[in-house]
Amino acid sequence: MNYHFITIEGNIGAGKTTLAHLLSKHYNARLVLEAFAENPFLPKFYENPAQFAFPLELFFMAERYKQLKELIHTKDLFQSVTISDYLFTKCLLFAKVNLPETEFRLYQSLFDIIHQQLVQPDILIYLHAPVQKLQVNIRKRNRPYEQNIADEYLFNIQETYTNYIRQHNIKTLFIDTSNADFLGNEKHVKAVIDALEKDYENGRHFIALP
Repeated sequence: MNYHFITIEGNIGAGKTTLAHLLSKHYNARLVLEAFAENPFLPKFYENPAQFAFPLELFFMAERYKQLKELIHTKDLFQSVTISDYLFTKCLLFAKVNLPETEFRLYQSLFDIIHQQLVQPDILIYLHAPVQKLQVNIRKRNRPYEQNIADEYLFNIQETYTNYIRQHNIKTLFIDTSNADFLGNEKHVKAVIDALEKDYENGRHFIALP
């Protein structure tokens, strides 16, 4: 397996963290997880997006930067693979949806300064699920502040992700997770592991789950 830094991305409720845990166990990899629960603005944002979107996104960017910056300074002798359940560019994609234009331009200028200082992943795994499946997963994990997320919001996030991947030449495994069950079906995880054994050129590569 030639990929030492693997990033998993997808919409809210796509199964990023679940897959990250399973792959890290398989590869004995160092695991970097989004510290979403530590963001004090998250519940407030869902109650009042206009007021709390900017501090929400600033907090997320600072925390993600702090986590990923450590990858540059620390090397684990016993774990040659690192798996993260987010891409740093996620900051910019969510900010594009959540912030008004003037705040987004300011946010983007800060992002551009920080982004160039970080290690970029060798490959991106993007989990794509229809909004209906995302809503089922969101209800199932039962975080109170997420229970009233509108379909339109999830659709906007989805479109922003797919446009970004389409427009940038990122080495991406694009996986349709409409019927995925990574916890209950070992074949689904194995399909991802088998895909990671191959070498890919930059661009999107569509992986089907059995």
